[in-house]
Amino acid sequence: MIRFRTPPARRLRIVSLAAAGLLIAGVATAPGAQATPRLGAEPATVDTAGLGVDQISSSPNIRQIANLPKQAPFDTEGAFGTDMAFQGPFAFVGNYNGFTIYNIANPAMPRIMSQVLCPGSQNDVSVYGDLLFLSTDSPRNDDSCDSHGVPSSETIWEGIKVFDISDKTAPRYIKSVKTACGSHTHTLVPAKDGTSVYLYVSSYGPRDTYVGCPPPHDSISIVKVPLATPTDAAVVATPVLFPDGGYPGRPGGSATTGCHDITAYPEKDLAAGACMGDGILMDISDREAPRVINQVRDTVNFAFWHSATFNNTGTKVIFTDELGGGGAATCNTTVGPNRGADAIYDITGSGDARAMEFRSYYKIPRDNSSTENCVAHNGSLIPVPGRDIMVQAWYQGGISVWDFTDSANPREIGYWERGPLSDTRLILGGAWSSYYYNGNIFSSDIQKGLDVLKIDQASIPGAETKHFTRLNVQTQPDYRD
Repeated sequence: MIRFRTPPARRLRIVSLAAAGLLIAGVATAPGAQATPRLGAEPATVDTAGLGVDQISSSPNIRQIANLPKQAPFDTEGAFGTDMAFQGPFAFVGNYNGFTIYNIANPAMPRIMSQVLCPGSQNDVSVYGDLLFLSTDSPRNDDSCDSHGVPSSETIWEGIKVFDISDKTAPRYIKSVKTACGSHTHTLVPAKDGTSVYLYVSSYGPRDTYVGCPPPHDSISIVKVPLATPTDAAVVATPVLFPDGGYPGRPGGSATTGCHDITAYPEKDLAAGACMGDGILMDISDREAPRVINQVRDTVNFAFWHSATFNNTGTKVIFTDELGGGGAATCNTTVGPNRGADAIYDITGSGDARAMEFRSYYKIPRDNSSTENCVAHNGSLIPVPGRDIMVQAWYQGGISVWDFTDSANPREIGYWERGPLSDTRLILGGAWSSYYYNGNIFSSDIQKGLDVLKIDQASIPGAETKHFTRLNVQTQPDYRD
């Protein structure tokens, strides 16, 4: 068991805006007027490549109720807004420069409680009680928030940082855990006895210049965090998921050298891993020893297996393909409908005989311009009893709400998007994560900050019947009564 030092005081810069009474809200006004909605209750194929810079287009059943722009020191072009987590009336949003805590008790008027300056891509975030966990996936010279990205082989650090967030206006950095190849993303899995949480740390390599990440890298790191003594957090296992080396790759498709993201469904002891060249289904009944029970590949259309989402019954799983790494314009007729898309699999069988069977692809039915990075990215279920509905971010392709109750025939039922950041060059931007939480869609835009959207409940009746007290989207809750 490896332990790491816990300095009595971490160098941590907190920008507290709530204490000063700063309140920033209201819908952002674009340079052009709001586009007239061009879709009915069930959107059809629409060309939005003609939208002006920052112009907004949407289906009639979705409207923006708030936008809170990024604030200094997170307001530069390279300070990308990233993933999100929720607990009570708060949203926690990662940024390449750190993280922000928002009060969303009034979704139409979100306000910043504090911002923690702690650089290190990509700052994937999850929360549990008074603890916040942050992923660092860029080599730093030490584990402090004042570290820089020019490490020596002796000082190199990447991994998990742990914060005490009992005071939302003044988070405290309390612990670091170094993990092999860093932490690109992590997935929080509660222990069955309630005394600890586990973090399944996903990262991928090899990186030839990184001394701490030798090839092959076909494992994940499992960090155990005792809730009573979180400063005892440590790596307790590094299970190898691909003893055969995983998918060797092909031109235009990634070889498997680790996982990008894992989604757990703790109530069902299941997890799905999106692992570059492979999609896997795991039994996690033993939290410290996950077992791969099924593995699928798409050697024709998928380039990079990025993330996964179960339906609520655990009988389906959606994998996303991040074609172009999130920085390319792939939502156009040249690329086509089956690449940079979602793949829907039904889960058949039982126990260790469960298998994932491909049913169909889903991609937004709108063409975007060549200056808009667009591809399938992070989303969550909308808790509608008896139906499988998801809201999903597509970077500058915007936000799509789609129904996959019929696995073979998914269909979009709502959308919202901005026009490009520029009509002359591609600037990385758009919705990184778009999640449904207690009646609203919250979206972390890479450049534009926090967006809040409202869905006309008549178009998806039943969505407001289930409220959560916590939502880490990669830790899927069961929303049945």
